[in-house]
Amino acid sequence: MKHLTRAFDGQNQWWKYLVVIIVAVIVGQIVGAIPLIVVIGVSVAMNGGQVATPENAMDLSAYGIDPNLGLALMVIPFIVMLVLAIVLIKAFHQRTSKDVVNGGRSFRWNRFGLGVAVWGVIMLVLFFAQLLISPEDLEFRFDPAAFIPLVFVAVLLIPIQSGTEEFIFRGYLAQGVAGWTKRVWAAILIPSVLFALMHAANPEVKEHGFWMMMPSYFVFGVAFAITAVLDDGIELAIGIHAVNNTLGALLVTSKESAIQVPSLFFQQETDPVNDAVVLVVSSVIMLIILKVILKWDFSILAKKIEAPMVVDEA
Repeated sequence: MKHLTRAFDGQNQWWKYLVVIIVAVIVGQIVGAIPLIVVIGVSVAMNGGQVATPENAMDLSAYGIDPNLGLALMVIPFIVMLVLAIVLIKAFHQRTSKDVVNGGRSFRWNRFGLGVAVWGVIMLVLFFAQLLISPEDLEFRFDPAAFIPLVFVAVLLIPIQSGTEEFIFRGYLAQGVAGWTKRVWAAILIPSVLFALMHAANPEVKEHGFWMMMPSYFVFGVAFAITAVLDDGIELAIGIHAVNNTLGALLVTSKESAIQVPSLFFQQETDPVNDAVVLVVSSVIMLIILKVILKWDFSILAKKIEAPMVVDEA
């Protein structure tokens, strides 16, 4: 467990995590949102100050902003967050970005690609199954002039958003919890709860309710965390998270989606209970597939995290 034991270094004080999270996440979101606020202000002014209040706060088209530009602007806070997190973690914990990703090794692109491939195939199978079973729920809205730019924006920028969340929750915070508790289950569950709560302001939560949506975010967080623990690094989780958000943006949107873009299809109605059940089943299938491919030992999840042996150089 080189990834989790990286926090056993005497630099794991709780107040350091508090400072890093407050500055990187909160300040990063505020500073990173400035370009979006400026663009909204300019767009509103150009429209004579007359705008309709959107039902979904993420629907920037209500302000006269192109959805693809809006998506790019919404990723900027995550870029600022990531940069601040890397700088502050180095200053407060003497850990590099590599340390947070997998304990100090080079980034394993093969693991990232594997995550993209496995979860991408599962998503596509589920999508085509829905298209065959309930075609009336999906309205085809292909607009080449809008969709082609979306492909470039989504593929280039959404992985940064996903990677930032994984870096902070499955990387940095998981290491901190591991250092404090020395329990794998705690390093999985606690960051997953915080990950779910971070999404509490999403439009889906407003539409369907806090207690209806939190289990789905939590389940996904746990799935990401399990892959990070068993694979001793977060590259797989980044790949899974990135393809989930990217394909999700390209394939289907709905009135309550957090990402309002010109997707291929518009879903008329969503069923959060059905979506949660499908997510649990597909996450289990994903973990089984990865276990077979990577020969994981699930007994690791029940083990205590031991501090690494220190060899004296006499």
